[in-house]
Amino acid sequence: MRNRTETAITGDTTITRPTYYLDHAATAPVSAAARAAMVDGLSRWANPSSPHAAGRAARAALEDARARIATALDWPHTVILTSGASEALAIALTRAKVLRHAVSAVEHDAVLRVLPDAMRLPVNGNGTVQLDEPWLDGPPALIAIQSANNETGVLQPLAEIAAKLRAVGHLLVADCAQTAGKLPLPDADFIAVSAHKLGGPPGIGALLIRDLATLAPSGGQEQGYRGGTENMPATLGFAAALEDGSAWLTEAARLRDKLETGILASGGEVIACDTPRLATIGAYRLPGVAATTQLIRMDMVGIAISAGSACSSGSLKPGHVLAAMGLAPTAATETIRVSIGRDTGDAAIDAFLASYAAMAARRAAA
Repeated sequence: MRNRTETAITGDTTITRPTYYLDHAATAPVSAAARAAMVDGLSRWANPSSPHAAGRAARAALEDARARIATALDWPHTVILTSGASEALAIALTRAKVLRHAVSAVEHDAVLRVLPDAMRLPVNGNGTVQLDEPWLDGPPALIAIQSANNETGVLQPLAEIAAKLRAVGHLLVADCAQTAGKLPLPDADFIAVSAHKLGGPPGIGALLIRDLATLAPSGGQEQGYRGGTENMPATLGFAAALEDGSAWLTEAARLRDKLETGILASGGEVIACDTPRLATIGAYRLPGVAATTQLIRMDMVGIAISAGSACSSGSLKPGHVLAAMGLAPTAATETIRVSIGRDTGDAAIDAFLASYAAMAARRAAA
């Protein structure tokens, strides 16, 4: 899909070119429904915690949106609104009533920053978490495992993992920033979700909690579990974005199959091709061509992609995810991420594949 027209001014020359956005895992465009809902929310400017009539009206709108979020996610338990998935994860990771912590080796930086010294659960070459059975016999622990990896799209078998953890008294926190609103939620004790990954506004997310008794309160708003004035307009946008549904994932799967067929035909490699992956995210290596070079060349023709997580790709260093999966440093630095969204179409995939084939041909001729 031609998402927008980008204009660059160089000296006295103005260049206009189409831009194809294939970086939805970093953030997705705000949907029309979410924008309209936010405009409505901004007209109700009162603080939802104020006792006067305007405040009560704002509170009613906020709580209605919270209920709609729970319904859209099919979550019958507590919904604590946050500024995003990172804050939701931090709340669960630091205030769950447990004695130990463990995180998978491929977790998002938002988890690793909070628990840098937690036990790392290894993954196999396909990025699937390997649980250490003797370790599970210890005291109650909180284990953090993503639903889908934000760099590779690899889906973890969370139904099996959750059952195993619950049987021995451990708690599971699942980072569902990439899968919420797309796939059913896992059977976890805490779930972190983010609006901007699914067409909602940035700056709003939620921590879904199965049992409030497993989390220490902190005071303030959100039933005493998160302080700060509630962002009612963004919450309305979050609810509206979720209600847009996920029927488009069937088309996303078709587009990714087309993408990967073309990548393989050009001599590229599909990371974790033998394991279940989210239809919207793929990681691809082009041997002999640095990821930074691929990003620059794609950007020059108006195609937006990334090299791993948007939170770390600016460092120009190989990320921890590919290293944990056993990729050699050189291979990791040749790997890009392409992510598909609700409005992605064949034109975007065709444009990407044409540029990718040209890079591959240039490499072969070198």
